[in-house]
Amino acid sequence: MAQNKEAFLSRWSRLKREQAEDLARPEEPATPAPVLPDIEKLTAESDFSGFMHPKVKEELRRLALKKLFSDPHFKLPDAFEPFSGDWTGGEPITPELLATLNQARSVLFSEEDRRKADEAQAEKKEQPKPDEPGRQDA
Repeated sequence: MAQNKEAFLSRWSRLKREQAEDLARPEEPATPAPVLPDIEKLTAESDFSGFMHPKVKEELRRLALKKLFSDPHFKLPDAFEPFSGDWTGGEPITPELLATLNQARSVLFSEEDRRKADEAQAEKKEQPKPDEPGRQDA
C-alpha cells in the first residue's frame, strides 16, 4: 500500500507543472461582451441590463445610468417616503404650549419666566376637569 503512493515532492512537482500548463492555455471567454446600443438613442423604456455586464467599462456604464436617471420620472418624489415632503411650513409653537414643555422651561426661559410658567401650570391643575361622557364613577 505504501509503495503505490507517490512521493510528496514528486507529487508537488507534478501538480505545479500541471498548474503552469493550465495557466499557459488561453482561456476562451465564457460569455461574450454584449452588443450595446448607442447611448444617445436610449430611452427610459430601453433595456439597460447590457450596460451592467462586468466587461463593460465603468465610464460607459456611468454614461448609460446618467441617461437613464435623467428621465423626469425619476425626479418625482415618492409620496410614501416620509422625508420627501416639505415639512418647513406650518404653524410655530405658541408661547402657551412652549411654557408647558419641561425642557423649554429649563433651557429657554429665565428664572422669572419659569416661575410664571409654573404658576400657570399650577392654576390649570387646580381647575376641575369636566366629567367625560359615558364615564361612571365607582
